[in-house]
Amino acid sequence: MKIKNAVAFVSGANRGLGLAFAQALLAAGAKKVYAAARDPATVTLPGVQAIRLDVTNSADIAAAVKACSDVTLLVNNAGIARGSSLLAPGSADAARAELETNFFGPLALSQAFAPVLAANGGGAIVNVLSVLSWISLTGGATYSASKSAAWSLTNGLRQELRAQGTQVLGLHVGFMDTDMTKDITAPKSDPADVVRQTLVALEAGQEEVLADELSRQVRQGLSAPRGVYLGEAAAATA
Repeated sequence: MKIKNAVAFVSGANRGLGLAFAQALLAAGAKKVYAAARDPATVTLPGVQAIRLDVTNSADIAAAVKACSDVTLLVNNAGIARGSSLLAPGSADAARAELETNFFGPLALSQAFAPVLAANGGGAIVNVLSVLSWISLTGGATYSASKSAAWSLTNGLRQELRAQGTQVLGLHVGFMDTDMTKDITAPKSDPADVVRQTLVALEAGQEEVLADELSRQVRQGLSAPRGVYLGEAAAATA
C-alpha cells in the first residue's frame, strides 16, 4: 500500500505511538489523517481531523465509520495495560478491561471498517501488538493474554480479508518511550522509529514488523528446543 494520498484512521492518536503514527503519515503525504481519541480535545496535532472514539463503545465506532467513509488505512493502536499478574486480587477485572480494549476494540473496528476498505480498493489494517504477544511476564500477565489474543485476531483477519485485497500487518515491539512505560527501567524504542519501520513495511507489502531487537530475539526463540515462552526463559529474555 502507498502512504502518499492514503486516508488514515488512527485510534489512540492523541499521544505516544498513535501520535507518532499521525505525525509520520502526514509527513509521508497522506491525504487525510483521522486522529481518534476518547476526548477529541486532547488531539492537538495540526493537520489532522480529531474524532471521538472509545474503542469499547459501539455507538462511537458506528459514528466514526459513518464520518470516515473514505478511509484506506486503519491503524488499531489504542491499548491499555493494568499491570496485573494472573493470581492477584482483581486480576479478572484487569483482564476483562484489557481484552475489551486490546482485543475486542480492534475486532470491532476491523469489522466496521472492512466494508469501507473494500469499497475504497482494499487498503490496509495495522494492528499494534507487542513482544508480550509471545511471552508472559508476571507483572503484566493479563496484558500479555490480551495481546496474544490480538495476535491471533491479526492472523485471522489477514486470512479473511485477503480476498478483498486488504493488507493486514502486525506490529510487534517491546518497550517504547511512551507514557505507558514511564515507570519501567529498560531500554526503550523511539516511537518515531517504530512507525518509520511500519510504514516502510506497509509500502513493501509485508505482513509483520519486528520493530526492535527484543522482538526479533523472542520471535526467533519461539522455535527453540525450549521455547522462549516457557518459564524462566521469558523473564530472562525481557
